[in-house]
Amino acid sequence: TGIKSSHADLTGKVVKSKNFTTSRTVDDKYGHGTHVAGIAAGVTNNGKGVAGTGFKCSLMNGKVLGDNGSGQWSWIANGIIWATDNGAKVINMSLGGSTGSQAVSDAVDYAWGKGVVLVAAAGNVATSDPSYPAYYANVIAVAATDQNDNLASFSNFGSWVDVAAPGVSILSAYIRY
Repeated sequence: TGIKSSHADLTGKVVKSKNFTTSRTVDDKYGHGTHVAGIAAGVTNNGKGVAGTGFKCSLMNGKVLGDNGSGQWSWIANGIIWATDNGAKVINMSLGGSTGSQAVSDAVDYAWGKGVVLVAAAGNVATSDPSYPAYYANVIAVAATDQNDNLASFSNFGSWVDVAAPGVSILSAYIRY
């Protein structure tokens, strides 16, 4: 959904931006992209908000979901290719759907072939059914855990999931600040 790059905890972290959606702006109007960016790379030791897990990370803002939080597979595929061609080392995809896309699968394989690590949410509908792009072989599928280190009630699960990480009540950057 983009990143609010002017956020106090993200200032100076966004090094490239591109909008692949029909939105008029690369900025986050929905909130999810900014929240995820704060977790990954929020500015540390600034006395404000949160500190990201990637102390010295920079961010690329490839807006592949619109201002309502949804999008098209072609937007996602184009974002993966753009990030790869612009030097991304890791591509986070906190998004997904119940059906696959050949364009996204091809883009994932392209990025993987260039040495990019791709990570995607396993999904939030409490099923073992595949969620894409997390289900693709060249993507690390991440389920969510709760405060007791149990599978979160909403998280997808199954043998295709690679790892689980905290996913409930996570504090991070918020677009209104």
